[in-house]
Amino acid sequence: MIKLKYNECLHTSARLLIVLSFLLFSKSALAVDIQVYALFKNMVILHVDGQQRKLRTGQISPEGIKLISANSEQAILEVKGKQERYTLGSHVSSQFSEAKRNEARIWRQNEMYVTPGLINGQPVDFMVDTGASWIAMSRQQAKELGINYFYEGTQGWASTANGTTPVYKIVLDKVKVGGIELRNVEASVLENSSPGHILLGNSFLNRVDMQREGHMMLLKEK
Repeated sequence: MIKLKYNECLHTSARLLIVLSFLLFSKSALAVDIQVYALFKNMVILHVDGQQRKLRTGQISPEGIKLISANSEQAILEVKGKQERYTLGSHVSSQFSEAKRNEARIWRQNEMYVTPGLINGQPVDFMVDTGASWIAMSRQQAKELGINYFYEGTQGWASTANGTTPVYKIVLDKVKVGGIELRNVEASVLENSSPGHILLGNSFLNRVDMQREGHMMLLKEK
């Protein structure tokens, strides 16, 4: 009787060990979706399975992603012991292989789609505006980007909530959002303090494929 109970205990322990091993294996095999959302000096903001993770150099996320280094152009991440370089908008699948960098994923924040990006290599914050004909910015934003719109642009007039204001049409050398970089993009500079965010208008949006997936807007190169 004692021997039978002992064997039963062994069988039970074996079953528990098999179940535990299965659970551990399953956990390691769970799909993990990683997106590089924002880049700063010595810091990166990631979206991991929809959860925002802010990592400083040397920190490790709950999913085991370690930030080795970062600046406004790129981040070095260590995933499963392997270090790779990732740029803004890079998307990593559950197999931890970098996807094609020809898309941008923009998440809705307070009913707006706001995303970091680059204009002529300089970091900016964009707000998606499908009602804007061009990328639009204020004179102060243009000044900060070193855009000499007064001499390089073509003057016109635009109606705003504050009335009619001078506007200058220009062409931007490069505009990058996520993994998408377009050249020679039309833009406008308003001679006032609006808009607050630089508007990502149709001069960019019409040159990509756009779709919405829940709270996320997906842009893909055509």
